[in-house]
Order: sequence, then C-alpha cells, then structure tokens
Amino acid sequence: MGDKVFYVTTPIYYPSDKLHIGHALTTTMADTLARYKRLRGYDVYFLTGSDEHGQKIQRKAREANLEPIQYVDRIVATFQELWRRLNISYNDFIRTTEPRHARVVQALLQKIYDQGDIYKSTYEGWYCTPCETFWTERQLVDGNCPDCGRPVELVKEESYFFRMSKYADRLLQYIKDHPDFIQPVTRRNEMISFIEGGLEDLCISRTTFDWGIPVPMDPKHVIYVWFDALTNYISALGYGTADDHLFRKYWPAAVHLVGKDIVRFHTIIWPIILMAAGIEPPRQVFGHGWLLVDGGKMSKSRGNVVDPMILIDRYGSDAIRYFLLREMPYGADGYYSEEALINRYNTDLANDFGNLLSRTTAMIEKFNGGVIDPPSAPEPLDEELKNLAAGIPDEVDNALNHYEFARALAAIWRLVNRANKYIEETAPWALARDPGQKQRLQTVLYNLAEAVRQATIMVGPFMPGVPDRVWDQLGLKDVPAALTWESLATWGGIPAGTRVRRGEALFPRIDLKEGEIPVAEKATEPVKVAEAAPAGGAVARPGEEEITIEEFARIKLRVALVLEAEKVANADKLLKLRVRVGNEERTIVAGIARYYQPEELVGKKVVIVANLKPARLRGIVSQGMVLAAVDDESLSLVTPERAIKDGAQVR
Repeated sequence: MGDKVFYVTTPIYYPSDKLHIGHALTTTMADTLARYKRLRGYDVYFLTGSDEHGQKIQRKAREANLEPIQYVDRIVATFQELWRRLNISYNDFIRTTEPRHARVVQALLQKIYDQGDIYKSTYEGWYCTPCETFWTERQLVDGNCPDCGRPVELVKEESYFFRMSKYADRLLQYIKDHPDFIQPVTRRNEMISFIEGGLEDLCISRTTFDWGIPVPMDPKHVIYVWFDALTNYISALGYGTADDHLFRKYWPAAVHLVGKDIVRFHTIIWPIILMAAGIEPPRQVFGHGWLLVDGGKMSKSRGNVVDPMILIDRYGSDAIRYFLLREMPYGADGYYSEEALINRYNTDLANDFGNLLSRTTAMIEKFNGGVIDPPSAPEPLDEELKNLAAGIPDEVDNALNHYEFARALAAIWRLVNRANKYIEETAPWALARDPGQKQRLQTVLYNLAEAVRQATIMVGPFMPGVPDRVWDQLGLKDVPAALTWESLATWGGIPAGTRVRRGEALFPRIDLKEGEIPVAEKATEPVKVAEAAPAGGAVARPGEEEITIEEFARIKLRVALVLEAEKVANADKLLKLRVRVGNEERTIVAGIARYYQPEELVGKKVVIVANLKPARLRGIVSQGMVLAAVDDESLSLVTPERAIKDGAQVR
C-alpha cells in the first residue's frame, strides 16, 4: 500500500440506538488492518466515531424526554463500551457534536460557498426519517422508502445546494485514472454507471429542525447529514486549524471501510466535496457486503439486529472477531446465524488451533520435561511443514492488502491444519517409547512449537487476545525477538531450552444441548460447554434430590492407572481407556475426547466408579465410569492429589 503511513477509518455510526453485529464487522475489519500495519512497522492512525445530528435524533430525544445531547451521550457510551469489549485499538473517536468538528465543517462549507459552488433554492421531495435519506417519486416502492419500507414524508423547504453536477466529469476521470480508488471492482463499476447517468446538485441544509451545525452565513439553516458527517475524516486530523500536523501526515493516505449501502456517499459526494475545497481525495474506499440474517439485511430500522454484547459475553471477543472476518466473502454478503458461529468456533478455534497448542504443550511436558530442546537434522516431513510455513506470511500480506480477510485466515489455517496432521504422521507418543528416538522426538516437538509460534504471530491482528495467552504457555513472553512479524522469515525462532507451561484451553468446545435456544435468541440462558460426562453418565446439579450416607456407600470409587488410551472410531467425544485397578485391568469408555488427547492420559491416575453395571458403547463393553469436574468452560479429570497406589479406595 505504498509508503509506511496508513490511515484507516470506519463510518461514524448513528446513535439512534445501540450498535449491532453488522457494525462490529466493519470496525473489526478496520482494527485488524490497523493492528497488522502496526505489526509491519507502519505509522498508523485509526479513526472511528459517531454521527450525532439530524431529525431522527431530535425526535428520539423528544420521545425520551431528553435533550438531544443527553440522548446521544447515553448511546455513544454504549458504542465506546462495545469497542472496548471487542478490543478495538482506535487512535481517535470523533463525535460530530464536538466543537473541533463543527469548526472544520463550517469553515469547509464557507470556503466552498465563497467560490460559488453553494447556492440557496427550494427543495421538494420525499424524505425517510429513519434512513435520513431523500427519495424521488420514482424511487419509492409502493409509496414507501425503498430501503427500510417505512412511510416517507413530503418535504418542501428552503435549502442550500452544493453544485455536485459541476464536478461530475472531473470525478469520473479521476475514478478512471485511479482504478484502485473504489474497491472491489463491482462497486467501482456501479459508481461509474451512477455518475454517467447524471448527477444532481446536493441538498446540504435543512430548516425544519435545528439539531445540527448551523450554516455559517445563514444560522437558521443547519448543515444536512452528509456534508456534516463525511467531513469527520479530516476534522479529526485538524484540517484547516492551527494544529494540522495529523492532516499533513496522514492525508490522503486514507482507507475508508464502509458498507456497500454507503459507498455512493463516500465515492461520489465525499470526493467532490474535497475537489471543490482543493483537497486530494482519499487513497481508497472499500465497500464490503452486508451481514445478512433471516429476513435480509440487518439494520436497526428493520428491528432484526443481533446484539454483539450478548455474543461477547458467551463466546469471547476473539471468537466473535474470528467469525466475522472468516465468514465474510470478499466484497459479497455474508450470513450470520448462531449455529454457524458455534460451528466455526468448534471446528477452527477449539479443534484446530486450540487443540494444536494443547497437544503440543502437553507432549513437551510429558515427553521432554517441559523443555523445548533444539531440533536435529530435518527429515522430509519436517521440510514439508517448514516449506508450507514459509509461504504463508506473504499470502496473508497480499490478502490483507486487498481486504480479503477470509483468505488471509484460510492461509493461516493451512499451517495450523498441517501441524495437526504432522502430529499424526510423526506419532510423538511412539517415539517417546523408544530411547533411541530421543533426538527425533525433540525435533518433532520443536517443530510443533514453532508452527504454533508462527501461526500465533499471524493471527494476532485478527484475534488480539490470543497471543499473550499462547506466549504464556509456550514460554515466549520474555523473548520479544520471537514475537515479531520479521521473525517469520526464518524457521526456528524459539530459543533452545525454552520451558513451556501448559495452561487452560484457549477455546473450550461449546455444545448446545438438544432443544437449547442460542443466546442471541434467548439471552438469559448461557450456552453450556460440552459436559462430556464419563461413559455417558450424568453430571450432578445443585438442588437435586439428597441421598443418605448409606446410599453413597453403595458407590465404590477406586483409583485407576491409565495404561492405554485411544480414540473410538466415528465418535468425536469418546476415548477407549485400558486401566489398572490394583491387580485387575479393565476397559472404560469415557466421553472426554474433546478435552484430552490419548497420549496425555497414559500414566495418569484417575478416579473411577468401579461397581457400575457394564454398558456397551459403540460396540465396546465399558466396565466403569471415569469421574470429572465440569464447569461452563472446561472439564478436568478427578485425580489423586498425592502419590497413591492404583486400586486405593476413594471415600
């Protein structure tokens, strides 16, 4: 994207109500770009904010018995809290009610007025208050707004107009001379067709309400929405003020990320305003698709929104960010459902990435005393993993520079999935049983840790809460040279002797029970993490029927040593364990496969129900039940605190 200065913006959101998950999409895209560019050494400025004027806000405030500023203050506070919860790293939050913004808007309008490009006339047309948009008679659908379907009002009032038509040919030539200005190409072609169809002059003031910035040469008028709102991109930089160093540094190195419904305002009205004022247009405008739900486009005015706060409470901000970026096709519409979110979470985050970290640290602890030793001469499987990893950073870079977030994540996941396959191919648990394979085992474990390191660096901009948690477990928190993008150029960034510390699962798997309602539809019910009850048994709940000590004494609990463990074919949850209980060996089927790998169970002492009636599960006779503690985030086997013989009674 050229030099090392990068300015990225979101639209400024309208505080008529709380934001929905569609707004979170745009802001997460912008934040990911900002974080990535910072990681690559760019001087980054990231702007978001709120567009607080207009007739709709004034009416909403009146309905709530509040002054408009009191009304927007409350709503804007929810915007800022959402961005905090989503880990959004903006440099500035601009509000159009701030004096610093109003001064720039008035000065810009005055400048364009003084050169004759703004004139007074009378406007008559149909106006949709919820959408803050004027429509012609032919644009209405059954007499209603073509966007939200609500009734429109016939408005006739004195207004100021901006001579947009004067600049139509100049803008058209600019777009043709700068083919990357509007992305994707489909949006560019749409805008060219729109301009070639003829531009009308733009109404830029209103007199039927007063909640807005006064027109400087005629204060009974307030400046209408788009001239006011769009100017935020330069008012936040101090354009036209005594302190304009930010404007001089970052403009026009600007990338505006917007939804496809407002591409026209950002690629026609905005550049023409800038041209009239003698200011260069922004470098690029990228119009992404809508996030659709049942019923079509998600919007506050349609009342079909999904509250991101609820989703963050249940799934965490990193999972929400990942889903939004992974599910949106380039330039096209994406689809949201809670089922799709959970599937993506379980498949990519819990099973693939989280499981890779868990298995890697568990095997390093079990087979090598928790220390990452240096690798020896590579074998073909090692070279294959290294060669794949070598090409991923450039692919991620190319994808992000073209706003292809899903493609960037898919590239990183090729490394994650290849590393998981590498575990099965190299079978570290088998190597650990052969003292002659010690060096080979160390090489395999090193390569797994290195794959996790490289994948984590690359996922950082997408899921900023993940890296620190991984560095804790890999023992790399105090090795800054191993955490940079530049370190990806060489395989082997982990210093030999680094000590791992296995921690909690990054993304505990989530299961909805049969008939359970997703949280976005039933916010009062938490989504339960899978209760992988041993051998299909139930998990006790507080408040259930009490039992006597005599009844409890009928249950024979014993300590058992796990001798062997393997996955049960075609059963995601089940492991087959061979355990020793004193002088006896028996087989137990346990529903813990989503929380434990077979290799990490061998040699572990667990507590079992020894007198449970045998049951046949997937064709295997299970002779007991392994006990585990379960909460809403994880599952942990019940194990003896101190060394004790297998077969010992638990009471």
